[in-house]
Amino acid sequence: MFDGLQCRHWRTETRSDRIVVLTLDRADDKVNALSRAVLDELELIVERLAIERPAGVVFASGKAAGFIPGADIREFQQFDAEGSTLDRIQAGQRLFQRIAELPMPTVAAIHGHCMGGGTELALACRHRVASDQDDTRIGLPEVKLGIYPGWGGSVRLPLLVGAPAAMDLMLTGRALSAKAARAMGLIDQVAAPALLLDAAIGLAQRPPTRPVQQRLLAWASNLWPVRQILAPILVKQVARKARREHYPAPFALIDTWRRAGGSMQARLAAEARSVARLAKTDTARNLVRVYFLQEALKGLGGGDHGITSVHVVGAGVMGGDIAAWCALKGMRVSVQDRELASIEPALARAATLFEKKVRDPEQRAATLARLNADVEGSGVSGADLVIEAIFENLDAKRALFADVEARLTPIALLASNTSSIPLADLASGLAHRERFAGLHFFNPVAMMPLVEIVRHDAMADATADRLAAFCRAIGKLPVVVAGSPGFLVNRVLFPYMLEAMTCYNEGIPGPAIDRAALAFGMPMGPIELADTVGLDIAASVARVLTPFLGLEIPKGLEGKIESGKRGRKDGQGFYTWENGRARKPELPKDYRAPDDLQDRLILPLVNEAVACLHEGVVADADLLDAGVIFGTGFAPFRGGPIQYARQTGAAVLTTRLRALADRHGPRFAAKPGWDAL
Repeated sequence: MFDGLQCRHWRTETRSDRIVVLTLDRADDKVNALSRAVLDELELIVERLAIERPAGVVFASGKAAGFIPGADIREFQQFDAEGSTLDRIQAGQRLFQRIAELPMPTVAAIHGHCMGGGTELALACRHRVASDQDDTRIGLPEVKLGIYPGWGGSVRLPLLVGAPAAMDLMLTGRALSAKAARAMGLIDQVAAPALLLDAAIGLAQRPPTRPVQQRLLAWASNLWPVRQILAPILVKQVARKARREHYPAPFALIDTWRRAGGSMQARLAAEARSVARLAKTDTARNLVRVYFLQEALKGLGGGDHGITSVHVVGAGVMGGDIAAWCALKGMRVSVQDRELASIEPALARAATLFEKKVRDPEQRAATLARLNADVEGSGVSGADLVIEAIFENLDAKRALFADVEARLTPIALLASNTSSIPLADLASGLAHRERFAGLHFFNPVAMMPLVEIVRHDAMADATADRLAAFCRAIGKLPVVVAGSPGFLVNRVLFPYMLEAMTCYNEGIPGPAIDRAALAFGMPMGPIELADTVGLDIAASVARVLTPFLGLEIPKGLEGKIESGKRGRKDGQGFYTWENGRARKPELPKDYRAPDDLQDRLILPLVNEAVACLHEGVVADADLLDAGVIFGTGFAPFRGGPIQYARQTGAAVLTTRLRALADRHGPRFAAKPGWDAL
């Protein structure tokens, strides 16, 4: 059937029952990303299928990693630069529509990851079967890149599973297990990995009929009157989490679905125009950049770490949660504190975490068994990595290191989770400083993806490499930073939070301050963030960083610490907290925040980021932006503080800094490094 057709990326097999199995095994990559070359070959194959008319077609993967992770994003950057994005979207639509129109049963056999364009290819098939292995995940995450499915996915999915379920999947970008996808109606059958291909062939031989209820829901939920009713509800739901001006893609998806009707061609045309417009926005370009920044951080941890046993000293919130996370990710962990009563709350939090993350009872029990209380600290002698997570006191940490280092194995690493103390000061008394580093996690450990690997002059490169690989092994993103006070994330974040507290002391209401930061795109306002982190911790960091940065601690912060009001954990800080939520006072209807409030908050952060880049706190601007985004939640759609400075213009921002300095004082003076931007 395929005589004379030469393919690099596709293997074709015609079985005796005239079922054709098409196996994608991209020749130049570890995964089956849909590059232009892959799609061009598929187009030739589909043309031959339309002519030869086999009994059925099965799409499968030749990669152990999974089915198809999506389109080749690097190529889409190239299409954007060439101005050919709309053409390429339309070409992909035409190809997938030809697959949908093939006159024989077509089946996608899915295992592992099936994302984006891979899911759209599967949707173009008449049937889908997925393996029940744990890492099988099916989704349409394009919204995270500032667009939405553009190869027919946003049209076909609502027609297949009904609009409510389809919109939830596309608007959140979440991925489904095979079982969840089956319950939704996205796939027709779940099979064991060894039986996946046989199951797909069986579907091609005996195509199933979709349940009447599913077909009725899909039809009814896409009728014009229903779309007009449902669309505003969806918009309200999205608006609670994202602003249209910051993240236009989910709103454009809803609007296109609401308006577009009629023939498949008309719906595809509307989809293509909308997605092409989104791809040209700064939001999409910056979110694509953030995707590659994340991949770059993952790449830093590509080596061997040799760490299977971890000992954590300090069972407070940070130490206990670090220990729990390491156990969750397969490490043997011992956690030490002065008495068992200090460790028990950490073990209870760990059990709660495992309850959420590990569904299988046997695996959950095994995970719990990997985490052990160790009051005596006997786990030090057998650990590959010891992490110190006690309170921020230089003398206390040095005394602990002297005791621990004497019991370490010759290849074990010693790390401190200090958030602000210079690493050179901590390392000064160690005999083997080359194996010591900062390993700074962020709170909450289970949610924050970044870990700072903090250097000092005597640290070996091999130590940084092992710790980066360890971070990747436990699912974290490593960034290597200099050991100066505050490192990268706290140093950049501190002026932002300090200025927010200064504004609060001046009488600007906390909700107005938070609102200004949210309007910029920050995930949480700085006053609420201070309460969440804890005013005691904020004050501890302030005592280290204010002399270094030449700033002053607002009087109100010290007063709140002295009164014992530490924020969320005590139920009272800048705000009153009830059931884990801040109860913010209502602003008067006629209240108007100062015109320069947002600049007062954001520009100190950007100014300090420029200074960090100038001083070499991180290796380059990309790593700085990645660290600040993944360490603070800095508005991802802006691409990071350095990208924001470049897009806005260094001259524009330094002019605004000078205006702030004239009004509010020299703390707003532009720092060295702006000229290089």
